[in-house]
Amino acid sequence: MTIPLAFAHIGDLHLTGAEADNARDFAAIVAQLNDVSGNEGAGLDFVFVPGDNADNGRPEQYALVRAGLDRLRLPAHVITGDHDMEGGSLDAFYGGLDAPRLPYAVEVRGVRCLFLDMCGPGSGGPDFRLGADQVAWLAAELDRAGTRPCALFMHSYPADLKGEGEAERVADLVHRGPVRLVEMGHTHYNELANDGRTVYAATRSTGQIEEGPVGYAVAAIDGGVTSWRFKELARPWPFVLITAPADRRLACDAGQVVGEDVTLRALVLGPAETVEYRIDDGAWRPMGREDGARCYATTITWPADARAIAVRATGGGATDTDTIEPATDPNGLPTSRGIGSDADALGAWEARGLLGTQLGPNRNGRQW
Repeated sequence: MTIPLAFAHIGDLHLTGAEADNARDFAAIVAQLNDVSGNEGAGLDFVFVPGDNADNGRPEQYALVRAGLDRLRLPAHVITGDHDMEGGSLDAFYGGLDAPRLPYAVEVRGVRCLFLDMCGPGSGGPDFRLGADQVAWLAAELDRAGTRPCALFMHSYPADLKGEGEAERVADLVHRGPVRLVEMGHTHYNELANDGRTVYAATRSTGQIEEGPVGYAVAAIDGGVTSWRFKELARPWPFVLITAPADRRLACDAGQVVGEDVTLRALVLGPAETVEYRIDDGAWRPMGREDGARCYATTITWPADARAIAVRATGGGATDTDTIEPATDPNGLPTSRGIGSDADALGAWEARGLLGTQLGPNRNGRQW
């Protein structure tokens, strides 16, 4: 039985004061995630916070971050962003959050999770660098992982690295290695990119919001399959994320193309009195919960002319549905147009929370 890695990603906090909207939103997100912290085998494995935690890198701002994380009933992994370096060093980050020194690695559900510091080795601002030691550490970790899937957690795309040769070196390590997902912040908008080997996912900011509603992302790695969907804070539980098979837009190799027999698996967070699936516009059919696991699953026979699978969960007076289009053509999988950058971005995908407008301080939005 497969239990997918599943985690929540709370976007750049940019905390300034306790009465600001983003501080209240952060508290509300923490409270909502605590609702589904669950027991072993249920809920989520951890929460990721991608940097730019304190807007000016000040100790009193880190105290607000720490207070929110202290209320969280899930493990949290917090990395650095350019705003965390505004004081000239990361002393306030490490001192205020009591965070482990970056880089570091943890293994969860058979996935090697690697957390990097793009900011400490640079001079501040968007001078993103890893430095020779951290690049060597990353190369060794990926080599050690072998064929086991890895997830990389960093503040921005590898293409944004400024160190001599770093962007090309890191993008090559990711593309040739076992990295199935790179999770990032920085952009302030939701974005998914797929270079045919690796999915890159950026989650919109919790502070300094340019577009869309407040919320957070939920991501999963199920074997080699990556799934990702944004959850609006205002939407009640339950929440559904299909973790297998791969959607055609997120499929990364020919092995993720569906055959005649398909294992359908879905992560369901929150109350679920019924969980059902259907193919295209067919009848809804029940799914059962895997014994001791967080997911619902069934085996289906895939019709040759079918296009989409939907899973819906009903509970607590609310319903949520996730729909994917499985990959059926090995010649139609995504291919790279620019390794390690947003050149491979998928564009708008409203059902995933991607508006495609790229509003934010690093593309078309306000200069914060």
